[in-house]
Amino acid sequence: MHLRTARPEDFPQLKPMLLDMGFVENEAALEQRFPAFCSRPDHLFFVAEQGGVLLGYALVQDYGTHLRSGNSHRTAKLDDLYTAPDFRRQGMARALMRAVTDWASESPVRYVFWYANQREAGQAYQAMGYRPAPSGQEGFDFYEIDLDDPAQRLPHPQRGS
Repeated sequence: MHLRTARPEDFPQLKPMLLDMGFVENEAALEQRFPAFCSRPDHLFFVAEQGGVLLGYALVQDYGTHLRSGNSHRTAKLDDLYTAPDFRRQGMARALMRAVTDWASESPVRYVFWYANQREAGQAYQAMGYRPAPSGQEGFDFYEIDLDDPAQRLPHPQRGS
């Protein structure tokens, strides 16, 4: 398996995965938007490929520099993590998450967060070692990776932690 950034010509192979993720309001608009997401500087779009066949993808959005704290609290959201059903439980999701974490560690991103359903997706994230927190949305949990060095964290003045 090889990980690389998505390219516009990947759309035919990724389209069934994108549709399987759900919430596609308009397939024609999805196809029109797709090429831009392959090169947007505020998004990271990884695909997992084996023998020319795409088996999964991860899409992360970098929210950019924070107005008040600059890059010290820069945040990115994992929008999607998808593995083709026949290739699940083979380490692909772990590899994609490692790529996301490596990318964030090399950039000024401090936090990567996402929401996942409490069924299959949540179980997969927990199997990878991520711990959920309540999201306030029924059926979904919140996940976060804090990439800051715990020994270097300053206490939050409002929490005292």
